[in-house]
Amino acid sequence: MIIYSHSDCVAYKAEGHPEAPERVLHTTTYLKETLSLEWEQPELAKEKTLRLAHTQKHLERVQASEAFDADTPSYKGIYDIARYGTGAALGAVESALAGKPAFSLMRPPGHHATQEQAMGFCYLNHIAIAALEARRQGIEKVAVWDFDVHHGNGTEAILKEHPSMLFVSVHQYPGYPGTGVRSEQNCRNYPLPPNTAVETYMETLKISWKEVLRFEPDLLLVSAGFDGYQGDPITQMTLRQEDFGTLGQWIGSAGVPTAAILEGGYSSNLPKLVGNFIEGWLHG
Repeated sequence: MIIYSHSDCVAYKAEGHPEAPERVLHTTTYLKETLSLEWEQPELAKEKTLRLAHTQKHLERVQASEAFDADTPSYKGIYDIARYGTGAALGAVESALAGKPAFSLMRPPGHHATQEQAMGFCYLNHIAIAALEARRQGIEKVAVWDFDVHHGNGTEAILKEHPSMLFVSVHQYPGYPGTGVRSEQNCRNYPLPPNTAVETYMETLKISWKEVLRFEPDLLLVSAGFDGYQGDPITQMTLRQEDFGTLGQWIGSAGVPTAAILEGGYSSNLPKLVGNFIEGWLHG
């Protein structure tokens, strides 16, 4: 497996913000100590590729020194840092299609960013851009499986109605961003109330996973959020550490070219959660 990461992604922070550099720093250290993985540095995504999912106005706005909201400040250099995140997603797709699974260990996350709005810690929608680029290159059927505890509203908005694409999300509701209540067209949503019993949570994830498999994708992209963990400080859900290993096993046993990107996950236990997920994936 190839891990895509870039040191620039730990170069920004806001005091007290849960989306902190330690998420990647500590996870990198843990993975290098516990698993034998290949590491690659991503390239900057080209602007013409970003425009597959975002308007020019949005790209200019991300470069401006002005906060989008309290959760999504304007950091120095955030545009290029986010472009490296998109580049990592694109690199992971290229690796997956070449027969080697890949994981993007980058920040900021991306699945809340819409065509024209940065929000929820997200500036560019890496996974939606990667999905659209794969389709542009001729990959016929692309599925996005989003198990982050927050609904991937940006991914849904960008990919909705696109032919030969499927978006599937399992998420807490009520909860940020307040979307994903129902399924529409090629977007399948599985909202769960806070503190859902872990057995119900895992059964719902299994149902959503079977929907992905029924679609028979030529490429699977995974918005891998680890904030459904029972110890996450900003959510109210119930997954255990070993459950992320199970999700990885499902992916590993599917035989579908797969690339995953880090979305949320704010517990100090994030390194072990990611490690369990990757180990399950490798031995699925």
